[in-house]
Amino acid sequence: MKKIILATAALALTGTMAFAEGKTIRMGTEGAYPPYNYLNDDGKIDGFEIELGNELCKRAELKCEWVTNEWDSIIPNLVSSNYDTIMAGMSITDERDEVIDFTQDYFPPTASAYVAASEGADLESGVVAAQTSTIQAGHIAASGAQLVEFATPEETVAAVRKGEADAVFADKDYLAPLVEASGGELMFVGPDVPLGGGIGMGLRESDTELKAKFDAAITAMKADGTLNTMLKKWFGEETAAY
Repeated sequence: MKKIILATAALALTGTMAFAEGKTIRMGTEGAYPPYNYLNDDGKIDGFEIELGNELCKRAELKCEWVTNEWDSIIPNLVSSNYDTIMAGMSITDERDEVIDFTQDYFPPTASAYVAASEGADLESGVVAAQTSTIQAGHIAASGAQLVEFATPEETVAAVRKGEADAVFADKDYLAPLVEASGGELMFVGPDVPLGGGIGMGLRESDTELKAKFDAAITAMKADGTLNTMLKKWFGEETAAY
């Protein structure tokens, strides 16, 4: 899952509205990261996190609506109260936790991976594409490879197809269906890389009551097996589960 590298923790000082009983909870997502969240053929928000979020709201007896926001400003706009939660394939990290709060994870930790157009792609010193403001981009920047960043995940894969990058580095769950659909044009190369500590819902630090409601709903879904059923529906029988 993608992990934002925050430029500053100053946003943590921004004031937020306390959770008010009966208000409509605005659920923030990217809408561009299938199968986690995306716009379907009808132009409606869809995906694993949308189905999960709707079920969590139902169990928590909350009225919710979805809001899409670009990835690179998704945390600042939560802190600024443009919406109340983030469900966008966001891994729980210590760096993020300095600015916002998280529920317990609803997706276990998984791996990032490299995809290229040939088995001989140079992952050590070649050009590697990654989405901007992600921990995958940070990982490449700290390696000997040449990082090229793009605003959207689609652009990172397109860079490999066009020969602008030797490989793309992203969440394996995002890359797997693209590799399968490529007819051999794209392939996994190199070892998987474990990054992050599972995906959780992001909330403002002040919204402790709202966090408790969602935590209780996630706990219930883990206990009755419905979360595992949902994970396998969207990510396959071999996906990590609880």
